[in-house]
Amino acid sequence: MTEPRLRHVCCLRAQRLHRLAYWEWGDAANPRAVVCVHGLTRQGRDFDTLARALCGEVRVVCPDVFGRGRSDWLDDPMGYTIPHYVADMVTLLARLDAEAVDWVGTSMGGLIGLGVAALEGSPLRRLVLNDVGPTIEPAALARIGSYVGQPARWASLEEAADALWQISQGFGPHTREQWLALTAPQLAPHPEGGFRPHYDPRIAVPFRAVNAELAAAGEAALWAAYDRIACPTLLLRGAESDLLSHATALAMTRRGPRATLVEFDGVGHAPMLVQPDQVRVVRDFLLAP
Repeated sequence: MTEPRLRHVCCLRAQRLHRLAYWEWGDAANPRAVVCVHGLTRQGRDFDTLARALCGEVRVVCPDVFGRGRSDWLDDPMGYTIPHYVADMVTLLARLDAEAVDWVGTSMGGLIGLGVAALEGSPLRRLVLNDVGPTIEPAALARIGSYVGQPARWASLEEAADALWQISQGFGPHTREQWLALTAPQLAPHPEGGFRPHYDPRIAVPFRAVNAELAAAGEAALWAAYDRIACPTLLLRGAESDLLSHATALAMTRRGPRATLVEFDGVGHAPMLVQPDQVRVVRDFLLAP
């Protein structure tokens, strides 16, 4: 079975260099690259299934955003914000030296991609936003806030998989084998034995600092950024998503890049791009002439 290469690039943050880890699939010299970026508490191995489906044609790069997976943790937790992540990804894109770059972003990864795509002179050729848009529903933020950063310790992979499934019902149906494969990279050794979540719990600090005023300003800025995007955009939505409303998704088809909307029945927030129908939609969009 095809496996990725673990690589690193140094990014500048607060007069210090931090190592950003990324998983690279396919021919490292391929001038076409697809960058896949995960959600808030996840990591780059979420995209293994999609990467295997694409890496025969394109190079696939799946970073662990700072504070997650194999990437460094930041000294200042207030650095765990979208504008900082956008700057980090610009450094990663420079490292890739690709002639054409596409982006697949799930939830937080979609917001980062939105920010990169909105930059003047952006290198992005095509953009896939997976269950996220400029307007984020407060109920979803409250749900995510109920578990992000909370201490956890599990004795085994199986116990961790069961616990994580309880907060991940929106991902939609998965076989036990699929869910264990998604869970294993989510775990790091706990100092007292067993496993803990594979992310810095302090990513919750800026998340919980957002109040109504900041949320409104952020939403306005995201819509302004969305309206600047010029590349073809595919918008994926779980039909039962509590984060991206159907109304917001429709608005995204009518302004800015006028995204093409595809909804998946029986899925909430967010489609994990593991099931064949989800992989097929993304693959067809990215590899179309």
